[in-house]
Amino acid sequence: MTSIFSPLRFFGCLALLLGLGSCNDFNQLMKSPDLSYKYEAAKQFYAEGHYNRASQLLSELFTSFKGTENGEESLYLLGMSALNAGSYHAAADYLRKYYQSYPKGMYTEEARYHCAEALYRSTPEIRLDQSGTYEAVTEFQNFIEAFPESRLRAAAQEKIFELQDNLVEKEYLNAKLYYDLGTYFGNCFSGGSNYQACIITAENAIKDYPYTKRREDFAILILKAKFDMARQSVESKREERYHSAIDEFYGFQNEFPESAFMPEAKTLYEKAKRYEQGGEQ
Repeated sequence: MTSIFSPLRFFGCLALLLGLGSCNDFNQLMKSPDLSYKYEAAKQFYAEGHYNRASQLLSELFTSFKGTENGEESLYLLGMSALNAGSYHAAADYLRKYYQSYPKGMYTEEARYHCAEALYRSTPEIRLDQSGTYEAVTEFQNFIEAFPESRLRAAAQEKIFELQDNLVEKEYLNAKLYYDLGTYFGNCFSGGSNYQACIITAENAIKDYPYTKRREDFAILILKAKFDMARQSVESKREERYHSAIDEFYGFQNEFPESAFMPEAKTLYEKAKRYEQGGEQ
């Protein structure tokens, strides 16, 4: 990638910035009608790590530069300034605008990666809605598709794995919440809908993320939910649901024979078998 900052530009702007140490000086710069002067200052602010000031200047300049030779670079710099200043949503918007406007531009590869990175940095805490996490995963996947040989591919893939771990954790918390709700709202009389929701959520998570570290946790949750759903079911559905719980135990035993949950799983199995044999469970 061609460097944004040449040595001549650097030393040419050094003197310029020495006089911009105060807020008053910066305000005067913002009011200047000389766009070239302001653009050189913005790039130097960026080079020196003053990203908020660079963003302030570039947010005005990139519109004025649209269609000019500075249009592409100013939009990319604006996105990167916002990213480095911690304005992640704005950064994602600017960087997406860059690669959509310049699909074969000088900074397109970096813009696509950093757009995904901005979304990655803005992802919510696991207990909150994860729409932003899905968006970040998609952006990284699209980056890898567009630039499969990129030097940034490994970093993108690593972040995808991290984000997917967060999505799995969210699904586990959802499944466990359904299980913990159990018969709340009288669900034992309608077949245990919270238990059914737990089973569906956990099974979908295993299907979507088959290699997750949480696979065993989902599996024991499914077994427990099937057993408790059977126990709380009306008599006409109970036998079929205990059979399902027993089948789930066999699957769990085959996949996780050394599981720390095995004693609990065997206890559930034995109770289910007692019912199947006509005894109390």
